[in-house]
Amino acid sequence: MTTRMTPELSALIAAVQPADAAAMQAARARQAQLTKPAGALGDLEDLGVRLAGVFGSERPHPRGVAVLVAAGDHGVAADGVSAYPAEVTPAMVANFLADTPAGPGGAAVNALARTVGAQVYVMDAGVNADLPDHPALIRAARQRGTRNLRQEAAMTRDDAEALVLAGAALARRAAEEGADLLIPGEMGIGNTTPAAAMTARLLNLDAAQVTGRGTGVDDARLAHKVTVIREALARTDTTNPLDVLAEFGGFEMAAMLGMMLQAAALRRAVVLDGFVEGSAALVGVALAPALRDFLFPAGECAERGHAAQLSHLGLKPMFRLGLRLGEGTGGVLAAPILLSAAAALREMQTFEEAGIPG
Repeated sequence: MTTRMTPELSALIAAVQPADAAAMQAARARQAQLTKPAGALGDLEDLGVRLAGVFGSERPHPRGVAVLVAAGDHGVAADGVSAYPAEVTPAMVANFLADTPAGPGGAAVNALARTVGAQVYVMDAGVNADLPDHPALIRAARQRGTRNLRQEAAMTRDDAEALVLAGAALARRAAEEGADLLIPGEMGIGNTTPAAAMTARLLNLDAAQVTGRGTGVDDARLAHKVTVIREALARTDTTNPLDVLAEFGGFEMAAMLGMMLQAAALRRAVVLDGFVEGSAALVGVALAPALRDFLFPAGECAERGHAAQLSHLGLKPMFRLGLRLGEGTGGVLAAPILLSAAAALREMQTFEEAGIPG
């Protein structure tokens, strides 16, 4: 595969610049003077400093929260790597968009998003079904699902790059509509298989080290899943990040990559949900190392391989709740923690301001 990329994607990658070091230095100095013992707010203090770097202010004030759920199907699902049939993907898209007594959407991400006041956007990145018209559905699909990564490249580079740019466009829209914390989310039966394949190749690990149970497969199907991934990895030795995405990834992962790159280029915080999102983040940081400054992992999910992703990225999760649903649910749960970290840094008084002897 070619290593060239479209001018639009090249420009997007180049627009990702490091966090504001001066703002972070000022934030650390302010943290040291706040009315609390040093380190008393634990990890919130480091999160606040990192947010200062993202937003370019020692008193960061992020506000709106948006979850961008990209849905796509996977040809490899035909190999029996999931406990659920591919028909669940379009059914869940309908659930994300359904009218319910509680409000728009009947999925877990909708319920959690309503609780924290987050906006949910839903994208068809490549669902293998005729999705009904809905005013809230963002249509970006070029193909109905990927090809079977076990046998051939999951998608072309052209399709992969087009979905990256579609994800970037949605991130721009969310930011324009008030989101400062962007949470890429996904839905796609079988998508932990491509995520594991991408992770294994990008981290140079054996498939067994990064392959988990996904939707809850038994031991026999887990062993089969590992075999499928090993056979996929044996097809090509490419390590080029975009080629790895095209060979082994999914349309929703390409879209999430675009969301992350665009959010960072706009100097917004990206809240990482779980393993599938982590696979997109690995590609993103390989393309634009400064993207790491804008990534805030929510929790370490139950999927095997997520810890390896976070270790490679040098990022610490905020919690460990055993989550493995996807959809951006973990990211939604983390949003109040990030908003609180910023508020503590921004709104607490220093000892001098409060007139308290230091």
